[in-house]
Amino acid sequence: MTNNAAEQTPAAGPPGPPAGDDTAAALGRLFGRYQFPAGSRRILLAAATAFAERGFHATTTRDIAARAQLSHAAMYVYFRSKEELLHQIATSTLDFTIEVAATEAGRPGSPADRLEALTRVLTIWLTYNSQVAHVVLYQTGALSPAHLADIEGKQREVARIVRQVITDGVGSGDFDVPDPGAATVAILSLCLDVARWYYPGYRRTPQQVGDFNAASALRIAGVRPA
Repeated sequence: MTNNAAEQTPAAGPPGPPAGDDTAAALGRLFGRYQFPAGSRRILLAAATAFAERGFHATTTRDIAARAQLSHAAMYVYFRSKEELLHQIATSTLDFTIEVAATEAGRPGSPADRLEALTRVLTIWLTYNSQVAHVVLYQTGALSPAHLADIEGKQREVARIVRQVITDGVGSGDFDVPDPGAATVAILSLCLDVARWYYPGYRRTPQQVGDFNAASALRIAGVRPA
């Protein structure tokens, strides 16, 4: 990624909820963290919304330009292709996810405390940004081989961070799990799956979903009683 994060992840945790039922506010906060010009930020937000609603292949560059309230020609000032747009959305999303995960995993505390906080924050971040997370999970198969390899590398880094916390817990005797790799997949699946089913106005708040997943992660990791 050529655009660096504009600031460090706040110690307070995940981004706040979108205004009303509008996920555009959460997407705007995500892309606003990066030093994108105003025009490209509008295009990224419009493309993420369109890809989530219609899919990559069914979305045209004219659809994206119209959503961004720009001319079709103006869009190409910022991005050379629809595929480049998808890659930038996935890159920005995963860079931020890695930053969030590394921050929580690196905090002081026992492995159980760190795994609980990591799972909760990842879940909450994915509920507030379920639309763009859905794009990363289900639309990136349309990327070029080189771009797809880049995105898969970033996904592996998220998994590595989670697995390291589990490995730390096994090593310290705090966790009783025979297969840290399988536990990593199960915990990540808990977090990532919210992008498939969560919607604003769901009967549980993002915080409640995060608390539930955090408690489930500790059970998966086989936390030993104190």
